Amino acid sequence: MMRVITFGTFDVFHVGHVNILERARLHGDHLIVGVSSDELNMSKKNRYPIYSQQDRMHIIRSLRCVDEVFVEESLELKAEYIKYYNADILVMGDDWQGKFDHLKDICQVIYLPRTPSVSTTEIIEIVKSDHNP
Repeated sequence: MMRVITFGTFDVFHVGHVNILERARLHGDHLIVGVSSDELNMSKKNRYPIYSQQDRMHIIRSLRCVDEVFVEESLELKAEYIKYYNADILVMGDDWQGKFDHLKDICQVIYLPRTPSVSTTEIIEIVKSDHNP
């Protein structure tokens, strides 16, 4: 069985999230998803997610293509998560291209293209501008 692992915040869930998760699942038989904790998101993006950690995990867990979900507490622990979940393949969006190549000694690393014209940050900015003229 090929085990695939991926990570993300998955805030303001959109079609780009579905696309990358479905494409990640195509690389193996079992998809494990690390959902960034609220605190990790604050440290990465200097803001808390719109949806709570529990809600984001519930959304991801409910998807047919996802087999397992856990909380990602730190970007520096990727190697430990990969080993703990016995992942054969790490899949990330190509906005992370090259940043996880150092993990190729413990698993295959695949970067998938992001869905064009959709991002959580852009969606949040559009919503803010529509509600705050």
